Amino acid sequence: QVQLVESGGGLVQAGASLRLSCAASGRTFSSSYAMGWFRQAPGKEREFVTAISWSGETTYYADSVKGRFTISRDNAKNTGYLQMNSLKPEDTAVYYCAAARRFILTTKQVDYWGQGTQVTVSS
Repeated sequence: QVQLVESGGGLVQAGASLRLSCAASGRTFSSSYAMGWFRQAPGKEREFVTAISWSGETTYYADSVKGRFTISRDNAKNTGYLQMNSLKPEDTAVYYCAAARRFILTTKQVDYWGQGTQVTVSS
């Protein structure tokens, strides 16, 4: 079993930055897992934000965050990160960390989910 624990969410003003972390643990987790971030706003479906391959060489971003968000990982620490800059009120959502044995682009491809962390951006 794999456990993912997010941290770093909070309440910020528009234009500010936040960095989310996702600590992975568990007997079966290894750096060969791809990692990703999704978000879910009230009344909306969970949506893809970004993903990174196990090596870190491949990344992919939703158009809505491209140029503002950066995903990274530190395999020595089994931790993934999401740096969010120039935050907008429409970025307000619960952000979920995800892990899978293959590259993640949709919720159906996710093997493990974190519990989520709230990000609120005020205007």
